[in-house]
Amino acid sequence: MDLQTAIKERRSIHDFQPQELERGLMKHIFSQASWAPNHRMKEPWNITVFQEEAKLDYADAVLDSYVRNGFFEGYENGKINSMKKGIRDFLISIPHHALVYLEKDKDSHKFEEDYAAVCAYIQNVQLLAWEEGVGTLWTTSPYLNDPLFAEDLGLPPSKYKLAAVLQMGYPKKVPKFKPRSPIEEKCTFVHRSWKK
Repeated sequence: MDLQTAIKERRSIHDFQPQELERGLMKHIFSQASWAPNHRMKEPWNITVFQEEAKLDYADAVLDSYVRNGFFEGYENGKINSMKKGIRDFLISIPHHALVYLEKDKDSHKFEEDYAAVCAYIQNVQLLAWEEGVGTLWTTSPYLNDPLFAEDLGLPPSKYKLAAVLQMGYPKKVPKFKPRSPIEEKCTFVHRSWKK
């Protein structure tokens, strides 16, 4: 698959087959993605993959965060229990949850550079995964900004920024493409001085 095809045909996957990915394949994808641009060769990305039994604890940490953030407020207990079960079952059904995070730099400019590098890394992962027939969903759910959620996963929020969770697995269903805006609406070429 050439790069342009991968970019155009990659889709965010919301429905996965139950089959797990081989560890060697995941390591290959994560390794090759590390050719992402990054300032001062810091390679600021770190990945923790929650799978098998670890998905149970991961799902519980997500639900605890939802409770703390008032996600279930206003519903009756029966409805809350039903919602929690649905969310937990959904999370457990996803073969792999790859948490991508970075160490916080005290210098705000360097931190922004590191975060940008991590986002480039994540897109590389998505494209490389797609080339291998693996689907991903790049999630930035509110629990990633919950300090207690980070602590539940053993990542002190004072030290680490949780950038994203990539849900990963073989696609059960691939969504149709959504057209993109004409580049003329997004790009301007400036060729004369605007200071005259």
